[in-house]
This record gives sequence, C-alpha cells and structure tokens, in this order.
Amino acid sequence: MGSGNDMDSANETYGGFTNLIKWGTIGSFLVAAMVVVLISS
Repeated sequence: MGSGNDMDSANETYGGFTNLIKWGTIGSFLVAAMVVVLISS
C-alpha cells in the first residue's frame, strides 16, 4: 500500500476529477437545452 502522502494526492486528484465531471455534465445539459430551444423555435 502507498504512504499517506500518496493517498492524500490521490484523494485530491479524484476530487478534482469528480468536480470536473459534475460541472461538465451540467454544462453539457445546458448547451443541449439551448440547442433544443433554438431548433424548436
């Protein structure tokens, strides 16, 4: 198993990754909604 420093670094990286996925999903949903509104009008 890795040392404590490795786990701290891994947790920080994973937190950044999940944050990126969360905001990317929200952004993609908003862009898709705008496209649907533009196409329907």
